[in-house]
Amino acid sequence: MNINTLSAVYFIGAGGIGMSALVRYFLSKGKKVGGYDRTPSELTEKLIKEGADIHYEENTALIASDFLNPDTTLVIYTPAIPATHQELVYFKEHGFEIQKRAQVLGMLTQTEKGLCVAGTHGKTTTSTMAAHLLHQSHIGCNAFLGGISKNYGTNLLLSEKSEFVVIEADEFDRSFHWLTPYATVITATDSDHLDIYGTHEAYLESFRKYTSLIRPDGYLILKKGLELVPDVQQGVTIYTYSTTEGDFHAENIRIENGEIYFDYVSPLGNITNIQLGVPVYVNIENGIAAMALAQIGGATAEEIRNAMASFGGVDRRFDFKLKNERVVLLSDYAHHPAEIKQSVTSIRTLYPNRKITAVFQPHLYTRTRDFYQEFADSLSLLDEVILLDIYPAREAPIPGVTSELIYNSLRPDMQKCICKKEELIELLKNKPIDVLITLGAGDIDNYVPQIYDILKDR
Repeated sequence: MNINTLSAVYFIGAGGIGMSALVRYFLSKGKKVGGYDRTPSELTEKLIKEGADIHYEENTALIASDFLNPDTTLVIYTPAIPATHQELVYFKEHGFEIQKRAQVLGMLTQTEKGLCVAGTHGKTTTSTMAAHLLHQSHIGCNAFLGGISKNYGTNLLLSEKSEFVVIEADEFDRSFHWLTPYATVITATDSDHLDIYGTHEAYLESFRKYTSLIRPDGYLILKKGLELVPDVQQGVTIYTYSTTEGDFHAENIRIENGEIYFDYVSPLGNITNIQLGVPVYVNIENGIAAMALAQIGGATAEEIRNAMASFGGVDRRFDFKLKNERVVLLSDYAHHPAEIKQSVTSIRTLYPNRKITAVFQPHLYTRTRDFYQEFADSLSLLDEVILLDIYPAREAPIPGVTSELIYNSLRPDMQKCICKKEELIELLKNKPIDVLITLGAGDIDNYVPQIYDILKDR
């Protein structure tokens, strides 16, 4: 189906962060856009205000007449939607063109130069940084992001003039195999989604397959030290990067008055005195990868230096909500043991002498089952942990898999408790808090405004 001949696009799972960028894209193209999502959210309400027709009940009778012509309607769904979903079944039975979100993004990488960021963690921040660097340059870019950019208040950037599209390349359900990258960063290959892949070896093989999809005139920018052996086409240029080693790296890192500065070393041209807009140590490495993509895209040294300093971060990615001498509150999307370890290490660097408490909401029964010991090891780096029940997302419960698996493996001498999310606010009202971070990819973020209200007057 030709995107230009469509008159309507219907989304099943419209409120997902990746799906919503496509909702906005098709609205910008003047298409009628509608869809279903399971629960209302701040994001779905914004999409409705922007012109999307979204409902929250799984019911074919609620599909508006604009979306009932299979000749002019494209249906896009997220792999988190079950095959038995009534609306999905209806569209299948009535001969509609149905595509996964990743397939649609894949079409865009065939007509534009895809700058993609893949990896177990770091994807969202790195891709949002790269998009900001290019958007602020004379090059410009289109971007479909996995988080809300604080600079722009959206997960979609559009450019009439640019040939580049920045995409977060998601390995869940092998989605990134639909892409044809011009240049891609791979940030990490720690095991995840074992409900899909089964083994770490199969997970690695999926990344190896992804590297074979890079265009022959393209670039692979690989985090130094990954166990991944790429399988690129002839003509692809391979670079490595990390914080202090590789073709792209940082030198002369200095922390002054809560700000981080460094010199950027690159085979495409060094840039001195980079200031990190979000001064968190892990963002040095994210920034190096983003700058490599921006240089490949053609941004100048001065444009990159200015944009790095003005980068405002991403919602729910090491996101400071409250910061004063008495109390600090952060929200972070970290939901994998390696991400949590990275997050906790970054907080310790900023606040070495303060008590750090985390509220952690595990995400998915399968991930908790597969990594409960690793979660406990990462969370044990904290001073105190408040564990919530598992957020199920797309999954049915697994007998014997609860937050207690993590709780029982935590460091025995640390402060810890299990709490129902409905009781969290009451618990925090009477608890002394110094530095508090909420961790998880579920609905924990919905409680952050109430936590803020409790802490702001202390």
